[in-house]
Amino acid sequence: MKREFLNLGRQPITNKFLNEDKFEGEFFYDLKVVFDEETKLVSIKEFVPPEMMFNDEYAYTTSLSTPMVNHFKETAEMLKMKFKPRKVLEIGSNDGPFISNFDKDSSICVEPCDNFAKVTADMGYETSTEFWTTDLSKKIVSQNGYMDLIYSANCVCHIQDLDDAFKAVKNLLSPSGVFVFEDPSLLRMLERGSYDQIYDEHAHVFSVTALNNILKRNGLQIFNVDNLSVHGGSNRIYACHMDSCTLDDSVKENLKEEKDFGVDNFETYEIFAKRVKISKDELVRCLKNLRDDGKKIISIGATSKSSTVFNYCGIDSSLIECVTDTTPAKQGLFTPGSHIPVVPRDSINLNDYDYAYLGAWNFKEVIADKEREFVKNGGKFITHVPKVINFS
Repeated sequence: MKREFLNLGRQPITNKFLNEDKFEGEFFYDLKVVFDEETKLVSIKEFVPPEMMFNDEYAYTTSLSTPMVNHFKETAEMLKMKFKPRKVLEIGSNDGPFISNFDKDSSICVEPCDNFAKVTADMGYETSTEFWTTDLSKKIVSQNGYMDLIYSANCVCHIQDLDDAFKAVKNLLSPSGVFVFEDPSLLRMLERGSYDQIYDEHAHVFSVTALNNILKRNGLQIFNVDNLSVHGGSNRIYACHMDSCTLDDSVKENLKEEKDFGVDNFETYEIFAKRVKISKDELVRCLKNLRDDGKKIISIGATSKSSTVFNYCGIDSSLIECVTDTTPAKQGLFTPGSHIPVVPRDSINLNDYDYAYLGAWNFKEVIADKEREFVKNGGKFITHVPKVINFS
């Protein structure tokens, strides 16, 4: 049985930035969140059709984030050293910062966004623009054989039918192969109150507990877990065919930590929902008070996270003047739903503003270091995670 515990209101497609003439007729849906009593999986209640989110207008470009490029390079080197895979497949390869660390002749990309699929294809990698399904996995097996490493980062949580996705992995994975994927951690979200991990693309927010249950029923098992700091707290899951690998202590440790916190208990989510409402009220009050005091506020990072926050809290250009972002595909357009103008960083003087809201709060140390002059001149940052504060 699935039980609803959170309603984040009317939300748009988070990566569909738009011109002013597209405001009328913009797509919205009700973002409600449910807990599955059987599997312990947290998901959004109403899935958005994948084709509406992942297409040639998709704006998030991984290689524009230096921390993420470095992360993928380090991850690739670690996996090569640890597992020595001969054949590699990446689900959701974006513009290739992970797969580019592997040989073109023995690596395959799966990327349904045509604009990014073209990038990896032009780099020389075999690239499929289909969504990840059992049918696609069968096609790849027949043409390329089994894979020794199937990798995915911040993509498995996008897949609405997890049973089909994991069956597809099992079909394609060699007998001694490994399936490694990274996604935001439900436990860290609950601890920090970072409800902005929930948006249209994130069909699910994973606990190790839920993944353990769903992978097992599809013939796969978790044998190791790495806890990561990326994206505000993520888990790197290592899975294999049932009984084909030795279980690391990290699996038991993560399951115990989640059990102790209460990820399998509906009351935990009811408490979380109350914290989310308090966070909303505090952030709106903070921004309105600053505006009424004559302060100028900008936002740094036109992120999916900030889209959830802006639309849930009713934040628009009357509270935040504009959003600065380094992604060219977002610049000159308006944020989804909230319709705040997005401007290039080099087109504004941050010192003209008193406060900067961190839409990319998970990179707050990087941003604070980069914008030292802003801080030196008295500027302050605002974040809502783990609570609403302003700091310099």
